[in-house]
Amino acid sequence: MSKTQADSNGTNGAPHRHGSPMRLEVVIIGVSDVDRAKAFYTDIGWRVDGDIGADGYRLVQLTPPGSTASVIFGSGVTTAAPGAGGSLLLAVDDMEATREALIRHGVEVSEMFHDAAGSLAGGFFASPEREAPGPDPEGRSYATYARFSDPDGNTWLLQEIVERLPGRVDPVDYAAFAKADPDGAPGGRG
Repeated sequence: MSKTQADSNGTNGAPHRHGSPMRLEVVIIGVSDVDRAKAFYTDIGWRVDGDIGADGYRLVQLTPPGSTASVIFGSGVTTAAPGAGGSLLLAVDDMEATREALIRHGVEVSEMFHDAAGSLAGGFFASPEREAPGPDPEGRSYATYARFSDPDGNTWLLQEIVERLPGRVDPVDYAAFAKADPDGAPGGRG
């Protein structure tokens, strides 16, 4: 590996403290109709990286615009039930433009929402009462969300990130992210 490759992977040429860097490359989702799923994702602008198979096996790999990670589905690829993927997150630069583009392509997209308690973790609560309608009132990065699902029910959570936080937040130092909320969830403003 060249120094340029290592640097572009976030190691700055130094050895990674956990060995080699690990980058998310592919997420595998279950679908019931491979052609329908492929049409859905290509219609919303995802690039087809591969469509291969024979004898009852088929693998389709697609990449969302601007992403370095891909999605794979097909026949004989996974034992996961269609739609069992949970919520998968897509970071977007402009929530309004992304929602409008998806809607133009016939996708049912939720209205924008944010965390009712004011944290940056609004899309990561399973309870709808934590969701307040509309974009984050303060316009903060990481705080505005929307959802859509593919025809099999695989749910995609959109999160608007206009400006990334510097580095990663220490798992114990939530104060660097924001004050803890009354429920103890990270990122709240309690």
